[in-house]
Amino acid sequence: MRGFARASIEIRLALSLFRIEVPLYCGKSADTLVLSMVHIAFAGGGTGGHIYPGLAVASYLQKQGDYRVFWIGSNTGMDESIVLHAGFEFFGIPSGKLRRYVSLQNVTDVFKVGAGFCVARNILKREKPAMLFSKGGFVSVPPVAAAASLRVPVCTHESDFSPGLATKLNIRFAHRIFTTYKDTAAFFPRSCQDRIVLSGNPVRPEFRCADPARGRAFLQVGAGERILLVLGGSQGAREINELVRESLPELTRQYVVVHQTGPAQEGDATERYRPYPYIRGEMPHVIAAAELVLGRSGAGTIWECATVGRPMVLIPLQGSGTRGDQVENARFFEKAGAAVVLGAGTPEVLIQTITSIARDAEKRKAMAAAAGRIGDRDGAQIITETILEKVLQKTVENHQTNP
Repeated sequence: MRGFARASIEIRLALSLFRIEVPLYCGKSADTLVLSMVHIAFAGGGTGGHIYPGLAVASYLQKQGDYRVFWIGSNTGMDESIVLHAGFEFFGIPSGKLRRYVSLQNVTDVFKVGAGFCVARNILKREKPAMLFSKGGFVSVPPVAAAASLRVPVCTHESDFSPGLATKLNIRFAHRIFTTYKDTAAFFPRSCQDRIVLSGNPVRPEFRCADPARGRAFLQVGAGERILLVLGGSQGAREINELVRESLPELTRQYVVVHQTGPAQEGDATERYRPYPYIRGEMPHVIAAAELVLGRSGAGTIWECATVGRPMVLIPLQGSGTRGDQVENARFFEKAGAAVVLGAGTPEVLIQTITSIARDAEKRKAMAAAAGRIGDRDGAQIITETILEKVLQKTVENHQTNP
């Protein structure tokens, strides 16, 4: 009977990689067999860029079998609403920001990080996940450390071209380190190289089957109208918002401008200008409907656009308060031919760049093809398969130790 229980685990988890569902039975004795669900924890947050890629993996994972996914994120901010809206359980923890500069807040945030570790450890001890997947951001550090203290295997993913501070802290506990870009491996110590897996940036499956007609219907824009989509990130980007509004008279000569402004920054709509505080579920279809996308170069946004095959004009966040990750991301896409990067954000430069691309159909076609080649790598699938392999290994080891 014990052999049957162990074989059931091995077969079900192995076949889950091929989307074949087999009940998982695990018993502590020959006389008891209990139907059990594999639990997998996710951690990360602070911005949409640290949440949406993780949700893409979580969604792909649940399609492979009967897995329970729950998320550990910040108990303040947007983390909870995004995760709950996606249909996953959420547990909030205190979180302190990891800063590279001197600030009095560093003192108080040390205590928040410590509290986050204790709360996360209690959650993991109670929920007993087989694996923790970290999507990064400062809120991911306490759960990763807590998982390691409980001998829960950890995988972590870095979205940007160069690793952030949270990833640099998390990799010491990680069994697998997923990177979006091949060149990112060079930023890690030699001791980590055999744990690195090139995955690309995971995007939600909706982006791989986005429907331009559905996007136009949502926007109420006719099939004959050209669309410029402006994305300033989930929190809005004041610089881009102001730049676009100053340039609107010229931009609307070429395009219907659809503008995700961020909360509390929405402007007055006109026939040629459509501001939205936030576009949630319809975003894949809106991007597919756009001829050109203008925005920041956060990893999530540019990979979503690449998956849909949209040419981009990027204005990366730079200067004090940023480590330059958006500049690195933008330069990669520019070098690949998928984007044009603007260093100087002036209305004149923006208008000239947008107008030039709008008038050159061959350039737009080449940029779209380059973006599509980048976005072709299915990060959610690659990461999910690796997670399930580790879950299989961990489960078999546990039942060999405690049959």
